[in-house]
Amino acid sequence: MNYKLVSSTFDDKEIKSINEVIKSDMYSMGKNVSKFEDQCSKYFKSKYCVMVNSGSSANLIALSAAVLSENIDLNKGDEIIVTSLSWSTTYSPFYYLNLKPKYVDIDIETLNIDIKKIESSITRKTKAIFLVNITGNPNEFDEIKLIAKKNNLIIFEDNCESMGAKYKKKYCGTFGLFGTMSTFFSHHMCTIEGGIVLTNNREFYETMLSIRAHGWTRNLPKNSIIHKKKGKDFDELFNFILPGFNIRPIEFEGAIGQVQLKKLGGFVKNRIRNSKIFYNTFKKYEDFILQKQIEESSWFSFTMICKGKLENKREQLIKFLNDNKIETRPICGGDFTKSLAAKYLGGNYKTKMRNAEYVTKNGFFVGNTHKLLNNEIKYLKIKIDEFYKTI
Repeated sequence: MNYKLVSSTFDDKEIKSINEVIKSDMYSMGKNVSKFEDQCSKYFKSKYCVMVNSGSSANLIALSAAVLSENIDLNKGDEIIVTSLSWSTTYSPFYYLNLKPKYVDIDIETLNIDIKKIESSITRKTKAIFLVNITGNPNEFDEIKLIAKKNNLIIFEDNCESMGAKYKKKYCGTFGLFGTMSTFFSHHMCTIEGGIVLTNNREFYETMLSIRAHGWTRNLPKNSIIHKKKGKDFDELFNFILPGFNIRPIEFEGAIGQVQLKKLGGFVKNRIRNSKIFYNTFKKYEDFILQKQIEESSWFSFTMICKGKLENKREQLIKFLNDNKIETRPICGGDFTKSLAAKYLGGNYKTKMRNAEYVTKNGFFVGNTHKLLNNEIKYLKIKIDEFYKTI
């Protein structure tokens, strides 16, 4: 048995879409990307969608647009509340935009931000909360929205690990000013590389369109509300109005995305089915903390946090599992405040994040995919039972 972290979601339909792009001889961002964006807007029930070359770039473009907007109160030097457990590129844009992270520890059961610790972390410089839905699991949005409203804070969402998750029937990624998602190979749907930003704010949307491609006006609509175009199209070819990047996706990604989006519902359903098998298999094990589901998780992976007899034995356990062809990974990027990169961002990274630190030392995950994993989960149980006999 080989229990892998991920498996390909492609079949002949994706290959056909790639060949259609080759036939068209148009590879850079074009009609396929635009069509995929429209389909994502409808699927996730958001007014606007901007596709970029990765989920990491989605975070960068969204935070950049928020800082550049004259109608959004987020400026250089401001603080943003953010969980201490996430992927590095949740935080990296803070450095380039001169924003300060205000790290908050996690709830060790949900792995999301500890709601009880948010308000005590707010200062007069705090302008926003950047929520991360970890490994498919939604945050408690109702309670967090009340905190945000009370303290006049903007809500952002990093939903890169949680495409398809829902909180009270509403898709995650649509609860704040923006929500980002990743379509990298190991995620819920795959466009090889890629990511999207969802928003209902037109001005914010148009700002991202400009920033995505050099800061120019060429991709703005004719009736743009951020820039009045000149009469001649030629004058708008190289007209730069914002400090931008080139983080455009390519047509292959847009074409594949259209195929994958049709399959996404089925992918998520199978991930949820697998989660029930996994949870029923391991819920009686006293030496593991399993992730507590909030509403409708899309189950990016299956996290296992060692405690009791297994506390501080994670290294031996994952070596045993890997030796038996069961692939494992750390939970997300671990406690980011303990990373060497944190020193570049400033903020309160010296504050001890007890739960995030514990997860970093004692947690790991095994894979979940769009395929049913009855046999793989059964094999995992057999091997964990075998490991118990070695300690």
